[in-house]
Amino acid sequence: MDFSSFLLQAQASKAKVIGLATSGTDLLNAIKQAREFGIVQSGQSLASLVIYINDIEGLELNVAQGLTLTTSFYWDMDEETRAWAKRFMERSGGFIPNLITAGTYAAVHHYLKAVEAAGTDEGKAVAAKMREMPINDFYNKNVQIRADGRVMHKTYLMKVKVPEESKYRGDFYKVLAQMSGEKSFKPLPESECPLVSKK
Repeated sequence: MDFSSFLLQAQASKAKVIGLATSGTDLLNAIKQAREFGIVQSGQSLASLVIYINDIEGLELNVAQGLTLTTSFYWDMDEETRAWAKRFMERSGGFIPNLITAGTYAAVHHYLKAVEAAGTDEGKAVAAKMREMPINDFYNKNVQIRADGRVMHKTYLMKVKVPEESKYRGDFYKVLAQMSGEKSFKPLPESECPLVSKK
């Protein structure tokens, strides 16, 4: 629960970026404690490997501001993501969709389209159809599923806004960089998936 000694060591190192390779409650506690020590305020940056927009909302921008993170989905990216998120929030009691909820919805949607196109729900036939059909929805545009099952979607490097930059609920991120699926994931020849690896 107490990350103060690690954070103080990182602060003393004068590193430009302090990477937080943890998640859940530990991650949130580390971010809160970093704020208390003035780490970001003094010019260092925090970077998280895994954090969700709902965590940012729980922390609030005055604590989370300046955090760098990666994600494959941001509800406020464009008109299509905003329209889908609005429908989702209306049906979920106001829960802002994160990459897991949006990704699950998109995966099930693509699966059902493949079942319809294949004319069967037999597993191998549907899997083949899912790989054959490009994914086109609010999350992905002309994205293929690789032979190993990897959805080759874009990922984004984001920075959490300062409170003054946020104009409405969920207006939390600004895009620093965008990476293609090819740059985001391990190349297919390096995959250890049994569907493609040599036996």
